[in-house]
Amino acid sequence: MGEYTHFDAEGRPTLVDVSGKTATKRTAWAEGWLCLPDAIYEKVSQGAVKKGDPFSIAELGGIMGAKKTPELIPLCHTIRLDNVKVSCILDHEKKALKISCEASASEVTGVEMEALTGVSVAALTFYDMCKAIDKGMVIKDIRLLRKTGGKSGEWNAKGGYER
Repeated sequence: MGEYTHFDAEGRPTLVDVSGKTATKRTAWAEGWLCLPDAIYEKVSQGAVKKGDPFSIAELGGIMGAKKTPELIPLCHTIRLDNVKVSCILDHEKKALKISCEASASEVTGVEMEALTGVSVAALTFYDMCKAIDKGMVIKDIRLLRKTGGKSGEWNAKGGYER
């Protein structure tokens, strides 16, 4: 098992030693979708969700989720995030919620997991805000769109990246 980065020579999980790495500006962008049943789409479009505004609550949940990433993902390093932005926008054509998260830090390790966790928690928060209307929402297509910084440099998802 010595060839794996997150296991020691005896096969035990270990946090990768990043003490020799240089801090650089790192940014990651992620997105995901929450498909809405008609009843939820109508209520959300009219601003008539009884629990309150699901958009701002989901965005706040996503920011909180990004900050809690190392508590949720076992081998993620604790990092000091410089910025997290979460956006929940209703796509009227798809009758779905597009969730985007941008995370950045000047650190020795990347922020991809923070951006992905931000999207995931925002989707779950929006689901929680609307589940009394209909539990048939579908969370899908959570993915990393782009990342910059670090030793590996820039990476873009296939199919391009649009902001």
